[in-house]
Amino acid sequence: MRITGGIHRSRKLETPKNDAVRPTSDKVRQAVFNMLNSRGVLQDANILDAFCGTGALGLEALSQGAEHCVFFDNNKDSIQLCKNNILALNEEAKSDVFFQDASKVKERPEDIDAINLVFLDPPYNKNLISKSIEALQKNNWFSRDVFFVIETAKDEVISFELIEAINEKIYGDTKIILAVLNS
Repeated sequence: MRITGGIHRSRKLETPKNDAVRPTSDKVRQAVFNMLNSRGVLQDANILDAFCGTGALGLEALSQGAEHCVFFDNNKDSIQLCKNNILALNEEAKSDVFFQDASKVKERPEDIDAINLVFLDPPYNKNLISKSIEALQKNNWFSRDVFFVIETAKDEVISFELIEAINEKIYGDTKIILAVLNS
């Protein structure tokens, strides 16, 4: 697995030795970042990679011009893998890593800026997307103009109570939803 664009283009990322983590493929990641760049939401963004796994989505965002990324995962092996990849790309100054379940998040610390781009790529079919958005919103993590990139199984149904989908694409078994908060 490699970074697909920006200052770290073609740099390899450490991947899990087993299938406990399902990293977003290079092809899907490249498509997502093409969509983000065409909408102008990536440059200087404050990112949350909420189910970070390897950290590939957040690190790709930093490579392509994001200002800062907060990485969450509730799996110790994933957190270590993400930290290793941050170190390998020398992105420690632009990264904060938390051993945290995004669906049970606490209040945003004052030293972390509000998030305006969120990657939600939880384990498929576990109903974690709505729970995470609700918990993050309740605990003041989002800026007013927050933008979401949600990755699900292509047949997974998610609730759109808090968000409004503005684009949806299917890549093989993966569905990518771009969304904003409901007004």
